[in-house]
Amino acid sequence: MATRTPPSRPDLDALDRGLLDAVAAGEVRLTPGQGLDLHRRAPLHLLGRYADARCRTLHGDTVRTYIIDRNINYTNVCTAKCTFCAFRRDADDHDAYTLEHEALYEKIAELVAIGGTQILMQGGMNPALPLSWYTDLLRGIKERFPGVHVHGFSPPEFIEFVHFFDPPGTPGAPLFDKILTVMRPLRDAGLDSVPGGGGEIFSHPVRRKIGLGKCDAEAWLTVMRAAHSLGMFTSATMMFGHIEGIADRVHHMALVREWQDRSLREFGAGVEDEHGRVRPGGHYKAFISWPFQRENTPLGRLKDWGSLPEEQGPDAVFPADAIATLSGEYDAKAHPEFGRRVRTAGATEYLRTQAVSRLMLDNVYSIGASWVTMGPHIGQVALHYGANDMGSVMMEENVVSSAGTTYCLNEPVLCRLIRDAGFTPAQRDNTYDLLRLHDGPRSPDLLVADWSKHRAKRLHTEAKPVAKPVQVRVPAAQR
Repeated sequence: MATRTPPSRPDLDALDRGLLDAVAAGEVRLTPGQGLDLHRRAPLHLLGRYADARCRTLHGDTVRTYIIDRNINYTNVCTAKCTFCAFRRDADDHDAYTLEHEALYEKIAELVAIGGTQILMQGGMNPALPLSWYTDLLRGIKERFPGVHVHGFSPPEFIEFVHFFDPPGTPGAPLFDKILTVMRPLRDAGLDSVPGGGGEIFSHPVRRKIGLGKCDAEAWLTVMRAAHSLGMFTSATMMFGHIEGIADRVHHMALVREWQDRSLREFGAGVEDEHGRVRPGGHYKAFISWPFQRENTPLGRLKDWGSLPEEQGPDAVFPADAIATLSGEYDAKAHPEFGRRVRTAGATEYLRTQAVSRLMLDNVYSIGASWVTMGPHIGQVALHYGANDMGSVMMEENVVSSAGTTYCLNEPVLCRLIRDAGFTPAQRDNTYDLLRLHDGPRSPDLLVADWSKHRAKRLHTEAKPVAKPVQVRVPAAQR
């Protein structure tokens, strides 16, 4: 990943074709104001054209990728009370669970059996689990499955680890140092990289409304910077299509870009570890955005924007759009309906937002298509709106599916979607190195004789009861 920051041209109109050509070539950087203007004014086909051109500059015209991994949600017990979540449970709920280590190993064995290379391991923020529960699990995974990449524990989990485990010797220490105190033992035990879960929207007014008990943007970004300082790659995410304004989305992208600049500048030449050895530095490898899924969530019970006659005319302005700023700071009380109305995002809005993210995030390598929430064919179209990666062959997912989304595809279907979009499918690893290029007759999709046997299936989700709950109570001083 190059460390040179492209210059910006704030004097040019966002729809200036010369500006957009230069952005697609990686020669000029959009300002946040231009990004916002593009989202508001650019025709959808124009956004797609330039986002696709930017993608082709980075990834070429031929290959688009996917990964075979498994999303393992090891516990649904969580101290946060996010209004968009249908997954979290309190510890004493009848369907609360924490999986035993052996149950987790069985899931990984099933993944390896179909050629999987990575687990995405995230959970609720469960105060009953000591640090040793995580380190023992990671060592057990690496002993049994040394070739499996562990992509685990989102920034909100790390912030709660700091709170739960109370790292010794760090009272009053900067948050960055406290995070390193709990992140290093997890890395040494087998954690390979950190996923971008819990990003939601960084804007403070929105985050305070929807993410009760979850860390703020500064803490989220600091976790990722700590991971980068240890040489780990990470991803960034954004969940949109709820109470936020368009400016909030662009502010979110701009913060990812700003902190990516910082990591590339500070760690791009390598970092010295605690033993004096120079290791490669880390950075954000990918950005994935998806629309809010409302079913079974408190946030989803809010009234839809546009349901009243006065909200349907050309002059109607969504509450957050009336007050949101590109700084992410504004008075939530400035509009009486802010946070009380939901503006969901359909396929067109999803493609528009993804295309803007590809043009804004000039220093992030990969943009992932969100077929899990949008459906296989919108995910396929997204490959022409800036996405270069179709994500995972989804064996299991429990968080988004709790809110009503249950798309599930196998490898042949995923390969066919990529090929029918005009590209050659390729299986990748976490660093986007190609493992298998499917350019011959033995490709998974080209071996299928009867496509009726490859219809989308319901995602695996944990049954009720899920597993014998782990009952662990450790005094705070020993965590």
